[in-house]
Amino acid sequence: MEPKIQLRGVTKAFGPKKVLTGVDLDVARGESVVIIGGSGTGKSVTLKCILGLLTPDSGSIRIDGREVTALSTAERDRVNRQVGMLFQGGALFDSLPVWENVAFGLLSRKQCGREEAREIAVGKLALVGLKPHIADAWPADLSIGMQKRVGLARAIATDPEIIFFDEPTTGLDPIMADMINELIVHVNREVGATALSISHDMESARKTGDRIAMLYQGRIVWTGHPDAIDGETDPVVDQFVHGRVDGPIKMQVRA
Repeated sequence: MEPKIQLRGVTKAFGPKKVLTGVDLDVARGESVVIIGGSGTGKSVTLKCILGLLTPDSGSIRIDGREVTALSTAERDRVNRQVGMLFQGGALFDSLPVWENVAFGLLSRKQCGREEAREIAVGKLALVGLKPHIADAWPADLSIGMQKRVGLARAIATDPEIIFFDEPTTGLDPIMADMINELIVHVNREVGATALSISHDMESARKTGDRIAMLYQGRIVWTGHPDAIDGETDPVVDQFVHGRVDGPIKMQVRA
């Protein structure tokens, strides 16, 4: 079966700095794949290339078999209408109540009226464990964990076919991080979307991914089932997964 998302030989450089040097990755329909890797390895750049926020220097990116690297702005917008996104920092609009944050995509695209949009928002908030009265709260009144849940509700508000998760557990304590992981698994199951996450959190990757892919030096160097990664003997994978200082991955430390 044709992959929902397919990358072949994707490269991206910023001046002399080569970030992606040939990324190959398939994400099947309905599958949840987590890209892991250290800071600065190109996880976010990969995601931005798929979303069309960055244009790769070379290579192919296909969604539903369609090449998307050279689409017009209007064509790209149509493709992105099937996409939901949970941003790393929540990225909620402080000037809008929670329900308008959740329904932002519906309202901006004029897919429904405000009354219907609010009903949808309340339903999506319930799906991530938030009660109806939260709909009228302001983002500043919510804890970081609740803001993450609101961001997750917004990501699924349009019933997307694809959901991207950008470091979903960053900044959360272990208990709240585990709660967000559980919600991601639950939401993916309920919505039936294809999910692609980027993370450096191995616990999150193990819990939310059907498959894990490791990015190192601009390429995917390992893919496999979460249960297989702890026993992987590749020194790069072994060092990252177990958080060892010694190994082929060298941290850049400025004096």
